[in-house]
Amino acid sequence: MDFDPEQLNAFVGKPALHLPTPALVLSKPTIERNTTRLLDDVKKANISFRCHVKTLKCGEVTRLMLGGDGVHKKVVASTLREIRGLLPLAREGIVEEALYGLPCRPSALPELDRLSRDVGIQIMIDHEAHVDMCEEYNSRTGRSEPWSVFIKVDMGSKRAGAPLDSPRLKELVRRAEGSDAVRICGFYCHAGHSYDCKTTDAAASVLHEEVNAAHEAADMMSSQDPVCISFGATPTAHVVSSLSASLPARVNLELHAGNFPANDLQQLSTGSIQPSDLAVRVLAEIVSVYPERNEAIINAGTIALAKETSQFPGYANLVDAPHWNAGRLSQEHGILVCSEEQKEDASKAFKIGQRVFLNVQHACITSANYGWYAVVDEQDVVREIWYPWRGW
Repeated sequence: MDFDPEQLNAFVGKPALHLPTPALVLSKPTIERNTTRLLDDVKKANISFRCHVKTLKCGEVTRLMLGGDGVHKKVVASTLREIRGLLPLAREGIVEEALYGLPCRPSALPELDRLSRDVGIQIMIDHEAHVDMCEEYNSRTGRSEPWSVFIKVDMGSKRAGAPLDSPRLKELVRRAEGSDAVRICGFYCHAGHSYDCKTTDAAASVLHEEVNAAHEAADMMSSQDPVCISFGATPTAHVVSSLSASLPARVNLELHAGNFPANDLQQLSTGSIQPSDLAVRVLAEIVSVYPERNEAIINAGTIALAKETSQFPGYANLVDAPHWNAGRLSQEHGILVCSEEQKEDASKAFKIGQRVFLNVQHACITSANYGWYAVVDEQDVVREIWYPWRGW
């Protein structure tokens, strides 16, 4: 919803229920607890940490993810806009390294080169053509500094990365080691399939597979220079305290994670968090009730919630009555339906104008649809308005 800062600041000090709808509401105490817990686990495991900023995309959350006073100084970003948004933190000395977390494309190199004047830039590669791209750019522009690269390893997600058992991964390592335009600083795995885990033991198993896959990839290097193994996804990050790896002294183990400050129903479905760890809610209003089909309609649809699913039914569920879920969505509205196990009369449960909070399936995608966040305290009173980075 399009409001100027003066209008939004008028809601500070008021209960979140008074906000215009739909609105994204963040619990700051929950975010603080979630980040403290993970950073404590990282400290106990004696490993490095790189936060992924793609979930809530704002400086206030990034500062908390890095430990507040810059205990950790490395990030990974999904968009160039996110890296631009990080520059104020870089100028403070809070952020020192930013990894552009997609396999890099030629059109991104000029802006990444410019950004490297303010923050250390690393890029992701998973194909020999990426080395050619860096060589061509450096030759054409006169850039003398090699690009710091992470080689992406696909260990089961089938998204980005060279498969561990593919001959081209070994060829890519050899090609990168022989080029003056790139310098291998690490190997990167992302266990996206860990979201299918339903227990902490299953998540811990994926975590160890992930670390071992990146370790095998690092062993393909002929050089014995120091190298980073970056692993993680929020489900495996929640069980990082289980990690005990015997690695060569030259290897630095690094966890990356992004969703953990926020959490969502997808995370809850893995069994790695509790409902009290959910920091993101959407506030919506009942705009009509349909007794003949026992449903109600809210002013939050695909654009406000996102069409993501998990083992929990629907695309979002009511915080105070999870047996009601947004079972069908259109662009701007959602249909609340009741579970078969706990049939409740919609006419008794809802009134037009009633405000309801919803837990969302995937906080990363949902939050990307909002231009501002209402940040609340333990009493659900709005204390701050945060403005995330938008676009690419």
